[in-house]
Amino acid sequence: MTEPVAPAPTGKGRPTPKRSAAERRRGPVAPPPKTRKEAAQRAREKAIAARSTIRDGAARGDARFLSKRDAGPVRKLVRDTVDGKRNIGVIILPLAVLLLLGNISGNRTFIAIITALWLASVVALLIDTVLTGVLIRRRVRGAFPEDGRIPAHVGYGLLRSTVFRRFRLPPPAVSPAPLPWSRRRG
Repeated sequence: MTEPVAPAPTGKGRPTPKRSAAERRRGPVAPPPKTRKEAAQRAREKAIAARSTIRDGAARGDARFLSKRDAGPVRKLVRDTVDGKRNIGVIILPLAVLLLLGNISGNRTFIAIITALWLASVVALLIDTVLTGVLIRRRVRGAFPEDGRIPAHVGYGLLRSTVFRRFRLPPPAVSPAPLPWSRRRG
């Protein structure tokens, strides 16, 4: 014969706290809103505070506050790969502004120089994009061979490589390699 099975315990193991004790632990509760307008205002303020907390946490690089796009060890590897080298993509926007100013000025010599510089930077950007993509692909495959989203990671890295270092979120955790001519001889 089989023995009867004891019923599983159904309680939480402690008594339910009195409302006054729970309120003291949580802090004072705001009175309910009197109008719909006041309720909307409170909800708006709460949302602004939450977004501010998330933005500040992401700006510090805290992993708990990163967006889904930036979270994970693979994306950290991609960020460190891109941030560890100097990228040509960041000079495209200033050169575009110079090209626009050159066209407005009407000075043909200035326009010719800026146009040549712009075209050279576009060619350099294409070469840098290919090299950065290969580097990201190689590092991700080496560290995470089971990951099947390599094209998405490469796109993420290339997009990050066109943003000025100062404005990158999350902020860069590694310094770029020094330029060859900036090394001190001693």
